[in-house]
Amino acid sequence: MSTTLEQLLDKVSQLVSRIEAVLPQPLSAPDWAQAIAWRYRKRSSGHGVLEPVRHVAAMTLDDLKEIDDQKEKLQRNTEQFVQGRPANNVLLTGARGTGKSSLIKACLNTYAPQGLRLIEVDKEDLIDLPDIVEVVSGRPEKFLVYCDDLSFEDGEPGYKALKSILDGSVAASTPNVLVCATSNRRHLLPEYMSENLSYKHTPDGEVHPGEGVEEKISLSERFGLWISFYPFSQDEYLTIASQWLGALGATAAQIEAARPAALLWALERGSRSGRVAYQFARDYMGREA
Repeated sequence: MSTTLEQLLDKVSQLVSRIEAVLPQPLSAPDWAQAIAWRYRKRSSGHGVLEPVRHVAAMTLDDLKEIDDQKEKLQRNTEQFVQGRPANNVLLTGARGTGKSSLIKACLNTYAPQGLRLIEVDKEDLIDLPDIVEVVSGRPEKFLVYCDDLSFEDGEPGYKALKSILDGSVAASTPNVLVCATSNRRHLLPEYMSENLSYKHTPDGEVHPGEGVEEKISLSERFGLWISFYPFSQDEYLTIASQWLGALGATAAQIEAARPAALLWALERGSRSGRVAYQFARDYMGREA
């Protein structure tokens, strides 16, 4: 009888262990000494993990041209953050390929020796932001929670989670965490002409925005620092292309000779952006080699 009971208890214990293995587990802290950048990933089982980024793009602030005002704003805010002074969550918006994501990477490389770290989170995983903040809240490092190319459709769950973390939760903000996002949309949600119909005019001339519009701008307004990026002129595009050609080993003569090809490349792509300039430089130097 006792043998049968022991066997039953053993089977129950094995069953419980298997069930626990597939249930979502609390997010655990990684070995922070492994990297300066991390990615938050969801396993198929629902477990969230922080994976180290082994090879961070070797981008520096000096590599980025024609965005000096944007660099100055982000650099000033980042310095305040790593020095333990008040700093703002950051939203970088504007034209595609103008250096928004590159500027984040360059700041990380610049301030990593002072304790700056980065955690990249996909939009779909923003509902887990409270768990991520909880894991890093007691650490001495300063963490940028980074979401690239951020935009939402109506009703997405990550939208309200991000709003709560930025400025709306009952819990106090964590001093060693800032949220930094890039987007091509200034207000992060699609805007429609029909929404203008909800505006009402009173006899005294005051304009009262409709509630739908208020909701759409409420998220972007919770970012304390907005940094806007604009399309490059032809001269600015050529300056950036020359910088990347030089970084890839081109001589002054090669850079000068490449100007017509750089303009043709931009014309074919229909864009004069920093990304297009970088892609041209790689193609040109690859063919020259």
